[in-house]
Amino acid sequence: MDTYDILLYGSYLLIAVGAFVAIVMPLIKSLDNPKSLLKTVVGIVGIAVLFFIAYSISSNEVLPKFEADPFNLTPGSSQLVGGMLITTYILAIVALVGIVFTELNKAIK
Repeated sequence: MDTYDILLYGSYLLIAVGAFVAIVMPLIKSLDNPKSLLKTVVGIVGIAVLFFIAYSISSNEVLPKFEADPFNLTPGSSQLVGGMLITTYILAIVALVGIVFTELNKAIK
């Protein structure tokens, strides 16, 4: 094991600790105000519903060149990736529309 491996494992550990702290600390803070948890749950459920809608309309077609090594793509994983892509596209469009609406609203006021 050389220096690169040690630093790589160290970075994995730091990413795991950072993700844990980023998830747990807001939850601990929001226990003071349980109504703020409701907004978070509604947002997570909304994104989950959006993903399942996108997953259901995505195709599970796999081209033959992607079925073999190194991809080993199955129809299920192809549909999962398609659902994630459609969800990302929808959320990006919603974000752009929100930015434009906010800027127009500030310009009018």
